[in-house]
Amino acid sequence: MTVNGRVVPLVGAVAHATALDWLRSLGLTGAKEGCAEGECGACAVLVATAGPEGTAVWTPVNACLVPVHALDGQEVVTSEGLGSPDHLHPVQQRLAAAGGSQCGYCTPGFACAMAAEFYRSDRGAGTADGEHGANGFDLHALSGNLCRCTGYRPIRDAAFGLGMPRPDDPLRERLTEPAPTAVATAVRAADGRFVRPETLGEALQLLRDEPEALAVAGSTDWGVDVNLRGARAPLVVAIDRLPELRGLEFTGDAVGIGAAVPLSEIEQSVGERVPLLAQLLPQFASRLIRNRATLGGNLGTASPIGDAAPALLALGASVVLVSAGGEREVDLADYFTGYRTSVRRRDELIRMVRVPLPSAGPTAFHKVAKRRFDDISSVAVAFALELDGGSVTRARIGLGGVAATPLRAYATEQALEGRPWNAATVAAASVVLQREGTPLDDHRASAAYRARMLGTALPALFAASADDEEATA
Repeated sequence: MTVNGRVVPLVGAVAHATALDWLRSLGLTGAKEGCAEGECGACAVLVATAGPEGTAVWTPVNACLVPVHALDGQEVVTSEGLGSPDHLHPVQQRLAAAGGSQCGYCTPGFACAMAAEFYRSDRGAGTADGEHGANGFDLHALSGNLCRCTGYRPIRDAAFGLGMPRPDDPLRERLTEPAPTAVATAVRAADGRFVRPETLGEALQLLRDEPEALAVAGSTDWGVDVNLRGARAPLVVAIDRLPELRGLEFTGDAVGIGAAVPLSEIEQSVGERVPLLAQLLPQFASRLIRNRATLGGNLGTASPIGDAAPALLALGASVVLVSAGGEREVDLADYFTGYRTSVRRRDELIRMVRVPLPSAGPTAFHKVAKRRFDDISSVAVAFALELDGGSVTRARIGLGGVAATPLRAYATEQALEGRPWNAATVAAASVVLQREGTPLDDHRASAAYRARMLGTALPALFAASADDEEATA
C-alpha cells in the first residue's frame, strides 16, 4: 500500500485490522476513532479510485470501517499527507484562517473530506445558496463529518473560501494518471483469513467450498460488527473490486446495477434515469458511507431498515443471484423471508440488481429519522405511481421499518389502482396504508408513531404532485 507517497508493506497486519488501526500504528495519528461505526468522519482518509477516461479521483472513506487488506496495492493520503505545519495544504490554511478548529479531534477528517471536494474535477464557480458556495463547493461533501465543539459556520466559511487547485499541486497532478487496479490478496493470521480473489468464479468457489466464508464489499455494515461487537470471520472474501460486480448495464427498459458498484457512483450515473433513486441516495447515510456502500451489501444483510429496499420494491426491482452452479433471478418482493433472512443461499452472491426504468408518474421517497441526513430510518416509504387520464393505473409502494422485513404495501396499492388521483382517494388509501405492516416499539420510535407516519406519506405525495402540475401548467 502507498501511504502519503511512500510504499508501506502490509506485513504483520491481522486479517481483521482496520485501515485506521494500521495507519495509526505507523504513527499517522491524525485520523481518529470517534464512533467506530462511520457516523462521525473523524477517521476520514483519501483513497485514489478510478475516475473518468483513465484518470483518478480522491475519494474520502471511513478508515475505521475499511479492512486494511482491502487497500492492498492502493494509494492512501491521510491528513499528514495533505500538508505539514510549515507548508499547509490550502484546505488546512482555510480551516485555520476561519477558526474552523477548536479541540482539533475532528479536524483531520474534515480536512480530508474537504480536500476531496477541493479536487473534484467538475467543481467550478456557481450560484451560492445554503448548501453550495460561489466556488462550487457542495457542503454535502461534509455530511459524514461531525464537529462536537466548534460549530459549523467557520467550517462552512473555510469551505466556501477555497479557491481552485494550482496546476502544479502534486495531489491534483496525481489525478491525471489511472488509479491502481485491484490486487489479489491472501492473508492468513491468528484471527482468520482475508482473501481478495481475482475473478468472480474464484470467489464463488470459495463460498461453495468454505461454509464459514463471509463475502464483504464496502464493509460499511461488517466493519461496525468488527469494531463494536468484536465479530470475526474465519474467512473474509473481498468482492468489492470484482469487475463482474461493478458494471452498469442500460437497456431500453431497465438498468442493471452491479452489486458492488458504490452508491456514490450510482448516484452520479443512474440518478437522472431513475428519479426515485435520485431522491433516495442523498438521504442514504453520508457521502463517506456512500463512497463504499453497495446495493448488494444493503440487500445482502436483509435488514428491515435498509433504505434501499423500499425504493427498489416500489420500482419493481429484481436481484440476480449467482453461485458456482449458475444464476437465477428473483423478484425483490419475493426475496426477503424473515428478519435478516432471504432466499439467497450461503453459496450465492447478488451479482446485479435489475431496475425497470420508470414511467413519468409521481415517485417519492419519504424517510422519517431523527436527523435529516446520516441517520437510520424509523420509517421509510417509497412510491412509484402511473397515472392515465387522472386515474391511477398502477401503484407500487415499498415500506421499511414497519415489519420484520421490507415489504410491499399491497393493500394500499389495490386501494389506489383504478381510482381517480384525487384527495378523496388519497384519504381513503392513507387509512389503509396506516394499517400496513406490524410496527414495533423500539428506541427509534413507537409503533403508534410509525403507523401515524405511514398515514401522512400519501397526502404528502399528493400535495407534491399537485404542486408539480401547477409549476408545469
